[in-house]
Amino acid sequence: MSHTLTIDGISKRYGDVVALDDLSFDVRPGEIFGFVGSNGAGKTTTMRIALGVLSADSGEVRLGNKPVDLEVRRTIGYMPEERGLYPKMKVGAQLAYLAELHGLTRAAARESVGRWTERLGISDRTGDTVDALSLGNQQRVQLAAALVHDPAVLVLDEPFSGLDPVAVDVMSEVLLEKARTGVPVIFSSHQLELVQRLCHRVGIIASGKMRAVGTVEELRGTGNVQLDVSAPEAPVGWAHHLDGVTTISHVDGRTLLSLEPHVDDQLILHTALKTGPVHEFSLHRPSLTEMFREVVTA
Repeated sequence: MSHTLTIDGISKRYGDVVALDDLSFDVRPGEIFGFVGSNGAGKTTTMRIALGVLSADSGEVRLGNKPVDLEVRRTIGYMPEERGLYPKMKVGAQLAYLAELHGLTRAAARESVGRWTERLGISDRTGDTVDALSLGNQQRVQLAAALVHDPAVLVLDEPFSGLDPVAVDVMSEVLLEKARTGVPVIFSSHQLELVQRLCHRVGIIASGKMRAVGTVEELRGTGNVQLDVSAPEAPVGWAHHLDGVTTISHVDGRTLLSLEPHVDDQLILHTALKTGPVHEFSLHRPSLTEMFREVVTA
């Protein structure tokens, strides 16, 4: 049975620096949660506390109703941003060793290593040392290390960093597969287009505080919409009197407007038609990248 990973009011200070400030969110069974923020926002600190390798000053992390202790920690698959592999150890032996550390028998560990190295396209490299691999293949080994003990939850810090497009597709499919089995998956990434494509929900963190949490569509729905209107007979300023509407540009009868979330676009269309024919009327909702910029600079 899968459980929710709950981050409940965690705070962390380093001297006068507040790394996390009463941070709360959860990652539900079968959900891929994208955790995004600028460098230094608190993502890695949160993940280390979630794993139990760093203690919070206050608050608690739970898997289900159980606080993260050594027993729970063994059920978590973790991929650190600073990769933690032994460079001079052979890939297959290293993965089997890590699986056994998490409680698998030697036979079960060997079987799991074979399955995951095959799935991740590195089965022909198990006899190589890690430092002999390309960066992309090292990333695949690191992901295999997070998966080899069949974890109950996945916590991945920048797992797509340095991957080629083929490896990105492989890793994406693996995360989707794990989520489909009910595993809660949280990963951080600066590749917001990828987050938008993969994640069920997204949390945006800035200066140690969670600034926004929701589905991609919910987050995009909170930002201003842009409306492109082609009305060749419309005069400059034809939409100025409308509440919540700002004119961005007006060139040769083509007007770009910014609409606050409450504005009825049909009222704008009605107003535009009063000026003459309307040849184009198209809405553009902000992308996750645009929303991110808006949230972190607010």
